Amino acid sequence: MLLALASPSVVLGGGVRLGVSSRAGLALMATQDELKKQVGYKAVDDYVKSGMVVGLGTGSTAAFAVERVGQLLKEGKLTDIVAIPTSVRTKEQAEELGIPLTTLGTPESRFSKIDVAIDGADAVDPQLNLIKGGGGALFREKIVEECAEKFIVIVDDSKMCDGLGPSFALPVEIAPFCWEHTMRAIAELPSLKGGKPQLRLGSSANNAVDGKDPAVTDNGLYIVDVFFDTPIADAPKAAAELKGLCGVFEHGLFCGMTTSVIIAGKDGISQKP
Repeated sequence: MLLALASPSVVLGGGVRLGVSSRAGLALMATQDELKKQVGYKAVDDYVKSGMVVGLGTGSTAAFAVERVGQLLKEGKLTDIVAIPTSVRTKEQAEELGIPLTTLGTPESRFSKIDVAIDGADAVDPQLNLIKGGGGALFREKIVEECAEKFIVIVDDSKMCDGLGPSFALPVEIAPFCWEHTMRAIAELPSLKGGKPQLRLGSSANNAVDGKDPAVTDNGLYIVDVFFDTPIADAPKAAAELKGLCGVFEHGLFCGMTTSVIIAGKDGISQKP
């Protein structure tokens, strides 16, 4: 359901009256959250069944999927679920909701045989390759989602793009030791030609500059965000080159991993494929 405000003005507490533009901004925020909730709930309703091992993603959209799993467990509509969180934030949310947790390689995880993983993405190209890691959890997301029989991506339509790079910077998780060297080496990779690496500062949970110190991930590492004016020409090749670079721990290119993308837009929910 999309939210709309039809009256010519809205009066808030204290008698503050919002004009059309202010109301439109509030409606947009409400609508974005509603879209995220729709795809998060749909992914769980369609793909998560009792008895499954489930990978829980990280971020504002994935949080709705985690919420739905907890809700269905509480209502008794799901049973015998065990989940693997992809960040400290997701672990804390899942624990609050009473979702049983484990990690990879355990008997509880069927030794890393995950039935389905559900997560958001920062950008999705026509081949369903992704950029992820805006929230700083790219390594934990990737190691869990690579083990999933099905990887379901949940986004709003603003994340769909013609090519990866310009719409969202590519995160690369690197070792703090000699980080300047590694950042320069990333810039010199042929497959990332034109990219402008920038050390993430402040919180690792977003790529805005909101502090003076380097952002530190859950793994104790730094993040370099690579900004592009034009699309990455060959995302799988870029992924391979980054993985082979000494000093790089993990990168935010998720190529050839997606089972399906559930997309929420102003005209409703669609799915690819």
